[in-house]
Amino acid sequence: MWQKIKNIYHLLNAILANLFYGFPSRSLIVIGVTGTDGKTTTVSLIHHILVNTGKNSSMISTVGASVEGSLEDIGFHVTTPSSWMIQRLLKRITKVKEKGKQYVVLEVTSHALDQYRIWGIDFEIGVLTNVTNEHLDYHRTYENYLKIKTKLLRASKVAVINKDDKSYGYINEVLGGGKTLEYSFSDSADLSIKSLKVNNPALEKFNLYNVLAAALACHKLGIEIKEIEKALESFILPKGRQEVVFEGRFRVMIDFAHTPNSFEKILSSVNVEGGRIIHVFGCAGKRDAVKRPVMGGISAKYADIIILTAEDPRTEKVEDIISDISSGMEIVDNKPEVFKISDRKDAIATAVKMAQEGDFILITGKGHEKSMNIGGREISWSDEEAVNEALRLRSE
Repeated sequence: MWQKIKNIYHLLNAILANLFYGFPSRSLIVIGVTGTDGKTTTVSLIHHILVNTGKNSSMISTVGASVEGSLEDIGFHVTTPSSWMIQRLLKRITKVKEKGKQYVVLEVTSHALDQYRIWGIDFEIGVLTNVTNEHLDYHRTYENYLKIKTKLLRASKVAVINKDDKSYGYINEVLGGGKTLEYSFSDSADLSIKSLKVNNPALEKFNLYNVLAAALACHKLGIEIKEIEKALESFILPKGRQEVVFEGRFRVMIDFAHTPNSFEKILSSVNVEGGRIIHVFGCAGKRDAVKRPVMGGISAKYADIIILTAEDPRTEKVEDIISDISSGMEIVDNKPEVFKISDRKDAIATAVKMAQEGDFILITGKGHEKSMNIGGREISWSDEEAVNEALRLRSE
Protein backbone atom coordinates (compact mmCIF):
# COMPACT_ATOMS: atom_id res chain seq x y z
CA MET A 1 0.00 0.00 0.00
CA TRP A 2 2.79 2.42 0.96
CA GLN A 3 4.59 1.74 -2.33
CA LYS A 4 1.41 2.49 -4.30
CA ILE A 5 1.13 5.84 -2.55
CA LYS A 6 4.78 6.59 -3.34
CA ASN A 7 4.15 5.61 -6.97
CA ILE A 8 1.41 8.24 -7.23
CA TYR A 9 4.03 10.79 -6.15
CA HIS A 10 6.43 9.43 -8.82
CA LEU A 11 3.68 9.65 -11.44
CA LEU A 12 2.93 13.26 -10.59
CA ASN A 13 6.64 14.06 -10.92
CA ALA A 14 6.78 12.33 -14.30
CA ILE A 15 3.78 14.31 -15.55
CA LEU A 16 5.29 17.58 -14.34
CA ALA A 17 8.69 16.75 -15.86
CA ASN A 18 7.12 15.99 -19.24
CA LEU A 19 5.09 19.21 -19.15
CA PHE A 20 8.06 21.29 -18.06
CA TYR A 21 10.33 19.98 -20.82
CA GLY A 22 7.58 19.77 -23.46
CA PHE A 23 7.40 15.99 -23.97
CA PRO A 24 10.79 15.86 -25.77
CA SER A 25 10.56 12.15 -26.67
CA ARG A 26 7.91 12.97 -29.27
CA SER A 27 10.61 14.35 -31.56
CA LEU A 28 12.99 11.45 -30.93
CA ILE A 29 13.13 7.77 -31.85
CA VAL A 30 13.37 6.04 -28.46
CA ILE A 31 14.33 2.39 -28.00
CA GLY A 32 13.77 1.04 -24.47
CA VAL A 33 15.54 -2.07 -23.16
CA THR A 34 14.42 -4.00 -20.10
CA GLY A 35 15.05 -7.45 -18.62
CA THR A 36 16.77 -9.08 -15.67
CA ASP A 37 20.21 -9.47 -17.23
CA GLY A 38 21.92 -8.08 -20.30
CA LYS A 39 20.20 -4.69 -20.37
CA THR A 40 23.35 -2.56 -20.34
CA THR A 41 25.16 -4.64 -22.94
CA THR A 42 22.10 -4.68 -25.21
CA VAL A 43 21.66 -0.91 -24.89
CA SER A 44 25.36 -0.43 -25.72
CA LEU A 45 25.07 -2.80 -28.69
CA ILE A 46 22.09 -0.94 -30.17
CA HIS A 47 23.80 2.42 -29.64
CA HIS A 48 27.03 1.13 -31.20
CA ILE A 49 25.23 -0.27 -34.27
CA LEU A 50 23.31 2.97 -34.76
CA VAL A 51 26.43 5.14 -34.48
CA ASN A 52 28.48 2.87 -36.74
CA THR A 53 25.81 2.90 -39.44
CA GLY A 54 25.71 6.68 -39.57
CA LYS A 55 22.80 7.36 -37.22
CA ASN A 56 22.68 10.14 -34.61
CA SER A 57 22.35 8.16 -31.38
CA SER A 58 22.46 8.89 -27.66
CA MET A 59 22.35 6.38 -24.80
CA ILE A 60 21.19 6.40 -21.17
CA SER A 61 22.21 3.33 -19.15
CA THR A 62 23.82 2.03 -15.96
CA VAL A 63 27.28 3.05 -17.14
CA GLY A 64 26.16 6.63 -17.83
CA ALA A 65 24.58 8.92 -20.39
CA SER A 66 26.24 9.25 -23.77
CA VAL A 67 25.22 12.47 -25.54
CA GLU A 68 27.24 13.73 -28.51
CA GLY A 69 29.85 11.05 -27.90
CA SER A 70 30.79 11.92 -24.31
CA LEU A 71 29.88 9.57 -21.44
CA GLU A 72 28.54 11.29 -18.31
CA ASP A 73 27.89 9.85 -14.87
CA ILE A 74 24.22 9.70 -13.81
CA GLY A 75 24.81 8.91 -10.11
CA PHE A 76 25.55 6.07 -7.71
CA HIS A 77 23.70 2.76 -8.28
CA VAL A 78 21.48 4.35 -10.93
CA THR A 79 20.21 2.50 -14.01
CA THR A 80 17.14 4.49 -14.99
CA PRO A 81 17.40 8.07 -13.64
CA SER A 82 14.56 10.07 -12.10
CA SER A 83 11.85 11.30 -14.45
CA TRP A 84 13.23 14.85 -14.15
CA MET A 85 16.73 13.79 -15.16
CA ILE A 86 15.42 11.61 -18.01
CA GLN A 87 13.31 14.42 -19.45
CA ARG A 88 16.15 16.92 -19.05
CA LEU A 89 18.50 14.60 -20.93
CA LEU A 90 15.92 13.94 -23.65
CA LYS A 91 15.34 17.68 -24.05
CA ARG A 92 19.06 18.21 -24.35
CA ILE A 93 19.27 15.51 -27.03
CA THR A 94 16.59 17.26 -29.09
CA LYS A 95 18.88 20.30 -29.25
CA VAL A 96 21.88 18.38 -30.60
CA LYS A 97 22.73 20.17 -33.85
CA GLU A 98 23.03 17.27 -36.24
CA LYS A 99 21.05 16.57 -39.37
CA GLY A 100 18.65 13.65 -39.53
CA LYS A 101 16.68 11.69 -36.98
CA GLN A 102 17.82 11.52 -33.37
CA TYR A 103 17.82 8.08 -31.73
CA VAL A 104 17.92 7.43 -27.98
CA VAL A 105 18.54 4.02 -26.39
CA LEU A 106 17.27 3.91 -22.80
CA GLU A 107 17.88 1.21 -20.20
CA VAL A 108 14.67 0.63 -18.23
CA THR A 109 14.44 -1.18 -14.88
CA SER A 110 11.38 -2.79 -13.33
CA HIS A 111 11.54 -0.21 -10.54
CA ALA A 112 11.43 2.62 -13.10
CA LEU A 113 8.45 0.97 -14.78
CA ASP A 114 6.56 0.45 -11.53
CA GLN A 115 7.34 3.98 -10.35
CA TYR A 116 6.23 5.65 -13.60
CA ARG A 117 9.66 7.18 -14.20
CA ILE A 118 9.30 6.56 -17.94
CA TRP A 119 5.70 7.85 -18.13
CA GLY A 120 5.17 10.07 -21.15
CA ILE A 121 8.07 8.67 -23.18
CA ASP A 122 7.11 7.76 -26.72
CA PHE A 123 8.82 4.39 -27.29
CA GLU A 124 9.27 3.25 -30.87
CA ILE A 125 10.68 -0.15 -29.84
CA GLY A 126 10.68 -1.99 -26.52
CA VAL A 127 13.25 -4.78 -26.11
CA LEU A 128 13.07 -7.57 -23.52
CA THR A 129 16.25 -9.56 -22.82
CA ASN A 130 14.96 -12.12 -20.29
CA VAL A 131 13.03 -12.35 -17.02
CA THR A 132 14.39 -14.51 -14.21
CA ASN A 133 13.79 -14.41 -10.46
CA GLU A 134 15.13 -11.07 -9.24
CA HIS A 135 14.05 -8.06 -7.16
CA LEU A 136 11.49 -10.20 -5.31
CA ASP A 137 12.11 -8.08 -2.21
CA TYR A 138 10.30 -5.32 -4.12
CA HIS A 139 7.91 -7.16 -6.46
CA ARG A 140 7.16 -10.05 -4.05
CA THR A 141 6.48 -12.64 -6.78
CA TYR A 142 7.92 -13.56 -10.16
CA GLU A 143 4.47 -13.05 -11.69
CA ASN A 144 4.32 -9.45 -10.41
CA TYR A 145 7.85 -8.82 -11.66
CA LEU A 146 6.99 -10.22 -15.09
CA LYS A 147 3.80 -8.18 -15.29
CA ILE A 148 5.72 -4.97 -14.58
CA LYS A 149 8.23 -5.79 -17.32
CA THR A 150 5.40 -5.94 -19.88
CA LYS A 151 4.61 -2.26 -19.23
CA LEU A 152 7.48 -1.20 -21.48
CA LEU A 153 6.46 -3.60 -24.24
CA ARG A 154 2.82 -2.52 -24.10
CA ALA A 155 3.88 1.14 -24.25
CA SER A 156 6.02 0.55 -27.36
CA LYS A 157 4.91 0.46 -30.98
CA VAL A 158 6.98 -2.71 -31.52
CA ALA A 159 8.09 -5.30 -28.93
CA VAL A 160 11.27 -7.33 -29.46
CA ILE A 161 11.12 -10.46 -27.28
CA ASN A 162 13.21 -13.55 -26.53
CA LYS A 163 11.38 -16.64 -27.77
CA ASP A 164 13.73 -18.93 -25.81
CA ASP A 165 13.12 -17.27 -22.43
CA LYS A 166 10.69 -18.78 -19.93
CA SER A 167 8.77 -15.49 -19.95
CA TYR A 168 7.85 -15.90 -23.63
CA GLY A 169 4.48 -17.64 -23.19
CA TYR A 170 3.12 -14.99 -20.85
CA ILE A 171 4.58 -12.08 -22.81
CA ASN A 172 3.22 -13.34 -26.11
CA GLU A 173 -0.21 -13.87 -24.58
CA VAL A 174 -0.31 -10.38 -23.05
CA LEU A 175 0.81 -8.68 -26.25
CA GLY A 176 -1.34 -10.84 -28.50
CA GLY A 177 1.50 -11.37 -30.97
CA GLY A 178 0.36 -8.50 -33.17
CA LYS A 179 3.29 -6.14 -32.64
CA THR A 180 5.99 -8.58 -31.55
CA LEU A 181 9.25 -9.51 -33.22
CA GLU A 182 10.97 -12.61 -31.87
CA TYR A 183 14.61 -13.64 -31.63
CA SER A 184 15.82 -17.15 -30.83
CA PHE A 185 18.61 -19.69 -31.22
CA SER A 186 16.18 -21.73 -33.33
CA ASP A 187 14.98 -21.00 -36.87
CA SER A 188 11.36 -20.36 -35.92
CA ALA A 189 11.82 -16.67 -35.16
CA ASP A 190 12.16 -13.33 -36.91
CA LEU A 191 15.91 -13.50 -36.27
CA SER A 192 17.90 -16.60 -35.31
CA ILE A 193 21.56 -17.08 -34.54
CA LYS A 194 21.93 -18.90 -37.86
CA SER A 195 20.90 -15.73 -39.69
CA LEU A 196 23.57 -13.53 -38.12
CA LYS A 197 27.36 -13.77 -38.39
CA VAL A 198 29.08 -12.63 -35.20
CA ASN A 199 32.78 -12.06 -35.79
CA ASN A 200 33.76 -10.73 -32.38
CA PRO A 201 35.30 -12.93 -29.61
CA ALA A 202 33.78 -10.74 -26.89
CA LEU A 203 30.28 -11.60 -28.11
CA GLU A 204 30.53 -15.19 -29.28
CA LYS A 205 29.70 -16.98 -26.00
CA PHE A 206 28.12 -15.03 -23.19
CA ASN A 207 26.34 -12.32 -25.17
CA LEU A 208 24.68 -13.96 -28.17
CA TYR A 209 21.12 -13.34 -26.94
CA ASN A 210 21.99 -9.68 -26.34
CA VAL A 211 23.41 -9.50 -29.87
CA LEU A 212 20.23 -11.01 -31.34
CA ALA A 213 18.01 -8.58 -29.43
CA ALA A 214 20.07 -5.58 -30.53
CA ALA A 215 20.34 -6.76 -34.13
CA LEU A 216 16.60 -7.37 -34.45
CA ALA A 217 15.76 -3.95 -33.00
CA CYS A 218 18.20 -2.23 -35.36
CA HIS A 219 16.95 -4.23 -38.35
CA LYS A 220 13.43 -3.04 -37.53
CA LEU A 221 14.79 0.51 -37.65
CA GLY A 222 15.84 -0.12 -41.26
CA ILE A 223 19.45 -1.22 -40.91
CA GLU A 224 20.51 -4.13 -43.14
CA ILE A 225 21.85 -7.31 -41.51
CA LYS A 226 25.17 -6.99 -43.36
CA GLU A 227 25.63 -3.49 -41.90
CA ILE A 228 24.80 -4.79 -38.43
CA GLU A 229 27.32 -7.63 -38.75
CA LYS A 230 30.02 -5.17 -39.79
CA ALA A 231 29.26 -2.87 -36.84
CA LEU A 232 29.41 -5.79 -34.38
CA GLU A 233 33.02 -6.50 -35.33
CA SER A 234 34.23 -3.33 -33.59
CA PHE A 235 32.01 -3.55 -30.50
CA ILE A 236 33.73 -3.37 -27.11
CA LEU A 237 31.85 -4.49 -24.01
CA PRO A 238 30.78 -1.76 -21.56
CA LYS A 239 32.99 -0.93 -18.61
CA GLY A 240 32.87 -3.63 -15.94
CA ARG A 241 31.36 -6.29 -18.19
CA GLN A 242 33.69 -9.29 -18.59
CA GLU A 243 36.54 -6.83 -18.28
CA VAL A 244 39.96 -8.46 -18.00
CA VAL A 245 41.92 -6.01 -15.85
CA PHE A 246 45.10 -8.12 -15.59
CA GLU A 247 46.60 -10.81 -17.77
CA GLY A 248 49.94 -12.38 -16.92
CA ARG A 249 50.82 -15.56 -15.02
CA PHE A 250 47.13 -15.52 -14.04
CA ARG A 251 44.11 -13.51 -15.21
CA VAL A 252 41.74 -11.20 -13.32
CA MET A 253 38.28 -10.32 -14.64
CA ILE A 254 35.68 -8.02 -13.12
CA ASP A 255 32.01 -8.26 -14.01
CA PHE A 256 28.72 -6.76 -12.88
CA ALA A 257 27.04 -10.19 -12.57
CA HIS A 258 24.78 -10.14 -9.51
CA THR A 259 21.91 -12.53 -10.29
CA PRO A 260 21.69 -16.34 -10.38
CA ASN A 261 21.20 -16.27 -14.15
CA SER A 262 24.24 -14.08 -14.79
CA PHE A 263 26.32 -16.21 -12.38
CA GLU A 264 25.44 -19.38 -14.29
CA LYS A 265 26.28 -17.79 -17.62
CA ILE A 266 29.59 -16.21 -16.74
CA LEU A 267 30.95 -19.01 -14.56
CA SER A 268 30.07 -21.66 -17.12
CA SER A 269 31.85 -19.64 -19.82
CA VAL A 270 35.17 -19.39 -17.95
CA ASN A 271 37.81 -21.49 -19.66
CA VAL A 272 40.70 -22.49 -17.40
CA GLU A 273 43.29 -24.99 -18.59
CA GLY A 274 45.29 -26.41 -15.71
CA GLY A 275 44.50 -23.53 -13.37
CA ARG A 276 41.84 -22.78 -10.78
CA ILE A 277 38.79 -20.53 -10.75
CA ILE A 278 38.94 -18.13 -7.80
CA HIS A 279 35.59 -16.39 -7.37
CA VAL A 280 35.26 -13.25 -5.22
CA PHE A 281 31.73 -12.02 -4.58
CA GLY A 282 29.01 -11.03 -2.14
CA CYS A 283 25.35 -10.03 -2.29
CA ALA A 284 23.71 -6.65 -1.78
CA GLY A 285 22.17 -5.85 1.58
CA LYS A 286 18.52 -4.85 1.96
CA ARG A 287 17.78 -6.52 -1.38
CA ASP A 288 16.38 -9.87 -2.50
CA ALA A 289 17.79 -12.30 0.11
CA VAL A 290 16.18 -15.39 -1.46
CA LYS A 291 18.76 -15.46 -4.24
CA ARG A 292 21.77 -15.51 -1.90
CA PRO A 293 22.00 -19.29 -1.26
CA VAL A 294 21.15 -19.93 -4.92
CA MET A 295 24.11 -17.83 -6.03
CA GLY A 296 26.30 -19.57 -3.49
CA GLY A 297 25.28 -22.92 -4.94
CA ILE A 298 26.03 -21.83 -8.50
CA SER A 299 29.46 -20.51 -7.56
CA ALA A 300 30.27 -23.72 -5.70
CA LYS A 301 29.40 -25.72 -8.83
CA TYR A 302 32.13 -24.03 -10.88
CA ALA A 303 34.73 -22.36 -8.63
CA ASP A 304 37.70 -24.08 -6.98
CA ILE A 305 38.13 -21.30 -4.43
CA ILE A 306 35.43 -18.92 -3.23
CA ILE A 307 36.07 -15.74 -1.27
CA LEU A 308 32.86 -14.30 0.16
CA THR A 309 32.90 -10.60 0.93
CA ALA A 310 30.98 -7.32 1.03
CA GLU A 311 28.93 -5.97 -1.87
CA ASP A 312 26.85 -2.94 -0.91
CA PRO A 313 25.79 -4.40 2.46
CA ARG A 314 23.96 -1.17 3.32
CA THR A 315 22.75 -1.52 6.92
CA GLU A 316 22.95 -5.33 7.04
CA LYS A 317 25.86 -7.13 8.66
CA VAL A 318 28.22 -8.48 6.02
CA GLU A 319 28.68 -11.62 8.11
CA ASP A 320 24.92 -12.36 7.97
CA ILE A 321 24.84 -11.94 4.18
CA ILE A 322 27.85 -14.22 3.82
CA SER A 323 26.13 -16.81 6.01
CA ASP A 324 23.07 -16.72 3.73
CA ILE A 325 25.23 -17.22 0.65
CA SER A 326 27.25 -20.08 2.09
CA SER A 327 24.11 -21.93 3.22
CA GLY A 328 23.47 -22.84 -0.42
CA MET A 329 26.92 -24.23 -1.12
CA GLU A 330 27.55 -27.91 -1.54
CA ILE A 331 31.11 -28.79 -0.47
CA VAL A 332 32.41 -32.13 -1.79
CA ASP A 333 35.88 -33.40 -0.88
CA ASN A 334 36.75 -29.96 0.53
CA LYS A 335 35.94 -28.30 -2.80
CA PRO A 336 35.40 -25.51 -3.28
CA GLU A 337 37.62 -24.04 -0.61
CA VAL A 338 35.69 -21.18 0.99
CA PHE A 339 37.09 -18.06 2.66
CA LYS A 340 34.97 -15.44 4.42
CA ILE A 341 36.58 -12.00 4.35
CA SER A 342 34.19 -9.16 5.10
CA ASP A 343 36.42 -6.36 3.81
CA ARG A 344 36.23 -6.37 -0.01
CA LYS A 345 39.67 -4.82 -0.40
CA ASP A 346 41.21 -7.56 1.75
CA ALA A 347 39.21 -10.21 -0.11
CA ILE A 348 40.56 -9.08 -3.49
CA ALA A 349 44.09 -8.80 -2.10
CA THR A 350 43.82 -12.37 -0.77
CA ALA A 351 42.68 -13.66 -4.16
CA VAL A 352 45.56 -11.96 -5.96
CA LYS A 353 48.08 -13.12 -3.37
CA MET A 354 47.03 -16.78 -3.62
CA ALA A 355 46.78 -16.86 -7.44
CA GLN A 356 49.11 -19.30 -9.17
CA GLU A 357 50.17 -19.93 -12.76
CA GLY A 358 47.08 -20.36 -14.98
CA ASP A 359 44.52 -19.33 -12.35
CA PHE A 360 41.50 -17.21 -13.22
CA ILE A 361 40.22 -14.69 -10.67
CA LEU A 362 36.62 -13.64 -11.25
CA ILE A 363 35.36 -10.69 -9.18
CA THR A 364 31.63 -10.11 -9.58
CA GLY A 365 28.91 -7.77 -8.37
CA LYS A 366 30.40 -4.29 -8.69
CA GLY A 367 31.73 -4.08 -12.24
CA HIS A 368 31.92 -0.44 -13.34
CA GLU A 369 30.58 1.05 -10.10
CA LYS A 370 32.59 3.71 -8.31
CA SER A 371 31.03 3.49 -4.87
CA MET A 372 29.91 0.94 -2.28
CA ASN A 373 27.13 1.42 0.23
CA ILE A 374 28.29 0.48 3.73
CA GLY A 375 26.25 1.35 6.79
CA GLY A 376 23.80 3.31 4.65
CA ARG A 377 26.35 5.70 3.18
CA GLU A 378 28.31 5.67 -0.06
CA ILE A 379 32.08 5.29 0.07
CA SER A 380 34.42 5.60 -2.90
CA TRP A 381 35.13 2.18 -4.36
CA SER A 382 36.53 0.55 -7.50
CA ASP A 383 37.15 -3.17 -8.02
CA GLU A 384 39.72 -2.36 -10.69
CA GLU A 385 41.66 -0.04 -8.39
CA ALA A 386 41.56 -2.67 -5.64
CA VAL A 387 43.00 -5.22 -8.08
CA ASN A 388 45.77 -2.83 -9.15
CA GLU A 389 46.73 -2.15 -5.53
CA ALA A 390 46.74 -5.88 -4.75
CA LEU A 391 48.99 -6.53 -7.76
CA ARG A 392 51.37 -3.81 -6.59
CA LEU A 393 51.57 -5.32 -3.10
CA ARG A 394 52.17 -8.77 -4.58
CA SER A 395 55.07 -7.51 -6.65
CA GLU A 396 56.85 -5.86 -3.71
